[in-house]
Amino acid sequence: MQRKVIIAGGGTGGHIFPAIAIANALKKINPDTDILFVGAIGKMEMEKVPQAGYPIEGLEIAGFNRSNIFKNILLPWKILKSLRRAKAILQQFQPDVVVGVGGYASFPMLKRAQKEGIPTLIQEQNSFAGKTNKILGRNAKKICVAYDGMDKFFPADKIVFTGNPVRNNITQSAVTKNDALQYFGLSNKKRTIFAVGGSLGAKSINEALVSLLPAIVEKDLQLIWQTGKPFYEQAKAAAAPYADNIKVHEFINVMDFAYKAADVVLSRAGALAIAELCVVKKPVIFVPYPFAAEDHQTSNAMNLVNKNAGLIIRDDAVRNELGNVLFSLLQNRALMEQLEQKIGTLGNPNADMVIAKEVLGII
Repeated sequence: MQRKVIIAGGGTGGHIFPAIAIANALKKINPDTDILFVGAIGKMEMEKVPQAGYPIEGLEIAGFNRSNIFKNILLPWKILKSLRRAKAILQQFQPDVVVGVGGYASFPMLKRAQKEGIPTLIQEQNSFAGKTNKILGRNAKKICVAYDGMDKFFPADKIVFTGNPVRNNITQSAVTKNDALQYFGLSNKKRTIFAVGGSLGAKSINEALVSLLPAIVEKDLQLIWQTGKPFYEQAKAAAAPYADNIKVHEFINVMDFAYKAADVVLSRAGALAIAELCVVKKPVIFVPYPFAAEDHQTSNAMNLVNKNAGLIIRDDAVRNELGNVLFSLLQNRALMEQLEQKIGTLGNPNADMVIAKEVLGII
């Protein structure tokens, strides 16, 4: 019997890649499953989802703009319009279940589905649930979470601890450390730092690294540096004198290679990044993005730091503290091993399959 599933949400790679992982797992369980994505017009999912081989419909929806209140004037109109469009999509597609992965399109789709009596499932990626998911959680059938203590946001009897889905090319990567270092043109005699700030880069991490480049080379270390588009040219110019040791990339498509090459990772604390780091078992220094909704990145990172599974530097302190924390960690073999071991216990490489089974279980 063919099942029809809508997966709604997106906005960033952190929402899109787990959503695609869930879709792939649903197809693996039952190849006949008919899957439709719903995203926000103008956002990354409108390009990434078709690339993954799935159809997508777009809603004209945006989030609340905290930095410019006047930009919110059209928001109520956009919400009403997207609720109407959501209703039309439900009538056309007739899904058995609607899955929300977070992001702008999640709210109107799930709200409408709940009103029509269609079962809904929420995949809450962060350790601090956003306002919309808390509202939707009241009428959802199941809520899949990746952190403990989520019963302060959701009804306890609906919560299923699944972990966050990670892309197959990371969970099932067969690349060796030597292959990975060779790919980036680096030496297997030196220790490697991998700095990554999400798909758009991280200004504070990038600026802190610029001033550390001479020290990194002097200490016979090497760096794989994903800068994001806005900082790429500046980073390339700063790294030019150290081209053998510092490899600058605007965006890295082969994340499994970058993780495998790394001895230490410097990262933001988005849910997807953390899920990947738990699976690849790397010592991490987190620099949470402080302007994420409800400061959830700090909450995500602290969840690991409190379990001795990571280190943290505040965004506004990274310029002053990064060198000290990074170089002392690389000298402390015992601490590196402890971080690796503890973070490894928190990963779930099969989260996509576990969530897919929960989705099919509520139909």
